[in-house]
Amino acid sequence: MTGNVSPWAEALYGIIGLGLVVYAVTGGADLGAGLLSLFSHGPRKADQERAVRLAIAPIWEANHVWLIFVIVLMFSGFPPAFAALGVALHVPLALALLGIVFRGAAYVFHAYGIQTAEARAGWARVFGWASILTPLALGSVVAAISSGDIRVSEAGVTTGFFAGWTTPFALAVGLFALALFALLAAVYLAAETDGAVSDDFRRMAVACEVVAGAVALITFLLAAHYAPALFENLRSSAWTWPIQGATAAAAATTLGCLLRRATTAARVSAAVQVSLVVVGWGLALRGHFILPDLSLASATPHPEVLPALVIAVGLGSLVLVPALAYLFWIFKRNGNPQ
Repeated sequence: MTGNVSPWAEALYGIIGLGLVVYAVTGGADLGAGLLSLFSHGPRKADQERAVRLAIAPIWEANHVWLIFVIVLMFSGFPPAFAALGVALHVPLALALLGIVFRGAAYVFHAYGIQTAEARAGWARVFGWASILTPLALGSVVAAISSGDIRVSEAGVTTGFFAGWTTPFALAVGLFALALFALLAAVYLAAETDGAVSDDFRRMAVACEVVAGAVALITFLLAAHYAPALFENLRSSAWTWPIQGATAAAAATTLGCLLRRATTAARVSAAVQVSLVVVGWGLALRGHFILPDLSLASATPHPEVLPALVIAVGLGSLVLVPALAYLFWIFKRNGNPQ
């Protein structure tokens, strides 16, 4: 951490990180399912699309709770960071939001609307492309935060509205996020389906794992030029190689489980893999919301509110987490609803 930071601020920073991890492995999988639906193919195309719809149906809206959770904690506990991010990155954030909105609307109109087959096919395409737009936009936000291109002073953001998120590095991070989300979706669907359809999703998952590995390498190499502070943190920090090694081990485990058709185990290892990617990025920020100017210390103007906020989050989680767990259990215990 940077500067004189209270333990309460560090705790809230960690809770926000945890919220991002949970959103990545739940909401990210939903977004990845949209990509799989868009590019479903072969003689079982209709079965693949149906599996996506049935898997998402009970929980697609609930998973976005975690994104809302992160946003609320940001503007409640760290308003300077929330303001700076909202100003500097309002374009990609708006694109991500549009993707979420169009994706949800298209899903509902396709799944429940009384429409012609042609209209339903059109909504299915909107659902798929919107599911691609959101990960790309969110990935570009992550890249911009890490790039050092966004500069913040006491007067606010001093750089333009396109700083950091329009570079090749930003595109690579967006594609990496998309590949990871598609990997999660394919692994989850392989575990939730049977027979030939499960094999289809298993092969998709293997392809996504290979693509994610290649894009991860490209992203790391681009970071040396487009995000030098992040690259240095990743290269030289004592925790980097253990985290990277654990991530690689999780990826190898996922790939091995998929090749052996152990889809239930692959589901766990894939979630661990994506979680470690998010954790590694968070650690590389070194206690910053925006590198290099906006640290945790400078983003906490009212530390006196943080204890109450952290306690409220803890008490609220006693209700939220069991409720979400019960929701998943109800809809998943007997397989996909018919």
